[in-house]
Amino acid sequence: MEPVVRAIDVGYGNTKYVVGAERGPICCAHFPSIAPVTSGQDLAAALGRQRKTVAITIGDLTYEVGPDASLADDITGTRHMDDDYVHSPEYLALARGALHLMRVPTIDLLVVGLPVSTFALHKTFLEKLLTGIHDVGSGKTVTVHKVRVLAQPHGALMNFALNGGENFASIKTQRHLIIDVGARTFDWLVGQGLKTVDKRSGAVNRGMHNVLRAFAEAISKSENTQFTDYDRIDLALREGVQPIVFQKEYDLKRHLPAARKIVQGAVTELKRVVQDGNDIDNILLGGGGAFFFRPVIQEAFPRHTIRQLKDPLYANVIGFQLAGMESMRLSWQPGKTGRLLTDA
Repeated sequence: MEPVVRAIDVGYGNTKYVVGAERGPICCAHFPSIAPVTSGQDLAAALGRQRKTVAITIGDLTYEVGPDASLADDITGTRHMDDDYVHSPEYLALARGALHLMRVPTIDLLVVGLPVSTFALHKTFLEKLLTGIHDVGSGKTVTVHKVRVLAQPHGALMNFALNGGENFASIKTQRHLIIDVGARTFDWLVGQGLKTVDKRSGAVNRGMHNVLRAFAEAISKSENTQFTDYDRIDLALREGVQPIVFQKEYDLKRHLPAARKIVQGAVTELKRVVQDGNDIDNILLGGGGAFFFRPVIQEAFPRHTIRQLKDPLYANVIGFQLAGMESMRLSWQPGKTGRLLTDA
């Protein structure tokens, strides 16, 4: 029987996870990283439409997580945005919600991610937190035998190396700049082959959430209201349409210069570390905010081609899955240790 490998990326904006990889393409799904304390009431159930959520108990409280978690309370858009996020019960509830939705009772290797800025600080803690038996609600448990943690942009690199149809031998000799635009953090990692160049990697707290907040504050000031529906703005930006505010289309274009300033601030910090990238062979872009940040990144590196990974929202978690599967494959070979390809 083949070992079961799975991957989870609990981001500040969304929790991404792999639901299947044994046969055919890697299948992923996600839900918002919101974990309200459940009230136990679901008014939609009375209409025959139960919320798509899972009740996860951590300590004395039960949290509701899943695609419809924002309907469980009046905290739509509220997310934890601090560096100690992985120590919160909400983080564990989100991770266990993903484990529940994977629908496998045992995982031999679980690969997860952390931002570059908190990777060294929380790596060991997260490995211990997610190893063992987890109560995932509905009377079910999931046993995780082994956990490995990667920096989130390293997932995108592994995705590129193992899933992009590239020459793997060439990739191992090249230098890469991997940029991950998350909800809270703008992370980058410079890699020599598959190894990290720590002194040239970093992160700043200027992600897509900051962009959406800038738009929301501008709308609030313009319309003399308190507009906090970040998801509505996000959807409008992704689809190239105008959001509806007070039953009318609201023109976001007037606020683009202010929003771009946030992006430019993040990219300026990146360039301060990597300079003009004259020694960078590949610039890879992933993360849910890649679509909005890409034009500014391209302007900052005009002599490079920015390679946006397919399905950028899932770029990291697919890379985690591929790294884990390759690690398990190698562990079956005589004399191999089964280390992740990124291990020193």
